[in-house]
Amino acid sequence: MGIFSRMTDIINSNINSLLDQAEDPEKMIRLIIQEMEETLVEVRSSSARVLADRKAAARRLEQVQAEADAWEEKAKLAISKGREDLARAALQEKHAIEEELAAVEEELRATDEHIHQLNEEVAQLQQKLNDAKAKQKALLMRGKTVESRIKVKRQIHREALDGAFQRFEHFERRMDNLESQLESMDVGRDVPPDLAAEIDALAGDERINDELQRLKSEMQDKTGVS
Repeated sequence: MGIFSRMTDIINSNINSLLDQAEDPEKMIRLIIQEMEETLVEVRSSSARVLADRKAAARRLEQVQAEADAWEEKAKLAISKGREDLARAALQEKHAIEEELAAVEEELRATDEHIHQLNEEVAQLQQKLNDAKAKQKALLMRGKTVESRIKVKRQIHREALDGAFQRFEHFERRMDNLESQLESMDVGRDVPPDLAAEIDALAGDERINDELQRLKSEMQDKTGVS
């Protein structure tokens, strides 16, 4: 694609429309800006060459005009000397040079139009580039804003989850306490009443047996003494 064709496509393009169609708007606008900057460099280089050509054409125009004027002066001199034949020849040379002069003037006019067109297109492209950079800045700011909002949302959700887990743990502890209280109320109730009474009776019998044995021992001691 030629420089001017590509530049025209960029100038005529709608940046917002391109971004709407892009899967990655930030990447798309980076490519647009890069394309515009590269095109501007190429166009300015081309403009420099066109300006150099215009200067050369302007110098050539001055030279050809000077040659035409010189042949006219020679024709006048020949007439003054009565040499009409030489005057006619000088005018023929002037006529030939004037044809070249017309061609150089046309080249110069075309070059001026080309430069004018380049200036307009470069100005439009520069404006498009400024718009694209402004759009890029806006996209970057929107991206940062979205990232910040996502971080805040994630933090809020994390805090909400932490709070939920804390409430759940607190509820579990309350349930553990209630279950412990309930279990403590049932301590000792698993032993049958009769069994507990029998065990208590055995303990009483053992005390009585001990007391009976003590009395027997004391009586035996007394009997032996007598």
